[in-house]
Amino acid sequence: MIYTDTRDSCVRSDFRTAVMNGMNAETGGLYIPVEFPKLDKSFLGKNPEPSFRDIAFESAKPFVGNEIPSDDLQAIIADAYPFSAQVVPVDPVSYVLELFHGPTCAFKDFGARFMARVMSYFNRSESDPLHILVATSGDTGSAVGSAFYNVPGLDVTILYPEGKISPLQEKQLSTFTGNVRSLRVAGTFDDCQKLVKTAFTDSQLRGRFRLSSANSINIARLLPQSFYYTYAALVVKHRSPRDNKIDDPAIIFTVPSGNFGNLTSGLIAREMGAPITGFVAATNANRTVPDWIASGEYRPRPSVATLSNAMDVGAPSNYERIKAIYPLEKVRELFASYWLDDEGTMDAIRSCYSRTGYIIDPHGAVAWHAWDDIRRGAMTRLMGGLAGSPNEPGLTPNVPAWAQRVAGKSAVGVILETAHPAKFGETVKEAIGREPSLPDRLEKVMSLPDMSIPMAADYEAFRAWLVANL
Repeated sequence: MIYTDTRDSCVRSDFRTAVMNGMNAETGGLYIPVEFPKLDKSFLGKNPEPSFRDIAFESAKPFVGNEIPSDDLQAIIADAYPFSAQVVPVDPVSYVLELFHGPTCAFKDFGARFMARVMSYFNRSESDPLHILVATSGDTGSAVGSAFYNVPGLDVTILYPEGKISPLQEKQLSTFTGNVRSLRVAGTFDDCQKLVKTAFTDSQLRGRFRLSSANSINIARLLPQSFYYTYAALVVKHRSPRDNKIDDPAIIFTVPSGNFGNLTSGLIAREMGAPITGFVAATNANRTVPDWIASGEYRPRPSVATLSNAMDVGAPSNYERIKAIYPLEKVRELFASYWLDDEGTMDAIRSCYSRTGYIIDPHGAVAWHAWDDIRRGAMTRLMGGLAGSPNEPGLTPNVPAWAQRVAGKSAVGVILETAHPAKFGETVKEAIGREPSLPDRLEKVMSLPDMSIPMAADYEAFRAWLVANL
């Protein structure tokens, strides 16, 4: 497989180069494949559907080509995934895709564990360590730290915005030792991301250290997240005739979105042949992409703090990839876009619990509210010309190609639950009056000491720290 660059389509790189560089230092662009291979129809048509690991292997194989032999790729996948995604029906036409069954209870485990093992595989012949820099608005850092902890030849520095993530999330980030350390930055996620991106384009720094990324900037974090879209789509396709008597449903994935890596992974799965009809880009008050879809103008802005903090991104990196893959009109055909404020998020946690008994986290709650509103009439009203104001929470004025399937009651929704609700226990308790149960793997981290290092949102200070400590 050949990879190109979102900013220079003449670039040609192999998988190893794309993974180990993270982004193109010369242009600042992000790597994307020049084409999307198709999964074999006989494989996708199996009933019962293939296992998650089988889907992971068949999906990854064309992207790595002959750079990782099949036996080694199978071993990487087996080691990365002692867990799987789980599809949970919550009403006849709504499913929750639980992505929190990995070691850090967040969807980032799927991408981070695959990426760490691929990087370690490629780094075996190198004498110098590979230094991973990653900015996080919540769960990315802990997933990366866990995935890379004690992996030979790899060194990780995590930047997170001080005071803008949940206490449990911070514990997961600030308690690493050894080859993983965290910097608590006096600023926002966008400040953290800017520090990391600036480091990648600093030629003198890159001349001194081998640097790479581990958030959704890196193609090796993005590709494996497509695995669970394909898996869930096939599960729902086979379940739907029994659950809701819809033989050929339009499957709509509603994706809580911040940096838009997760949704971009869904696009990859769809391009490879997964039976996905469309997507709902569900955001909080950081609505840069919904505004772009509605108006055609992309206007990044400073992020604002919300209850769904992992989505607090005002300048999402993967906008570049979405724009490089599709023209705006195609995006409008595939996507509905929806945004929700904190009051709506609390209402969503309450309504999901009261109507279904399912306890959902603040990020999944945004997606739940979006799908619930769309299937209960918001899309039909939009089709009839009753568009709300883009400055008010709700469905933004864009009618996707699949809208009639929702209005005609032949669509089902898959809501991505990206983190265990216990990671946001205080918010959930305030909404429903009880705390979700705390998994053992989260309870253990609460007793560990804080090892994080304070850092100003200043590149020269950050650069000086890297030079002194890497």
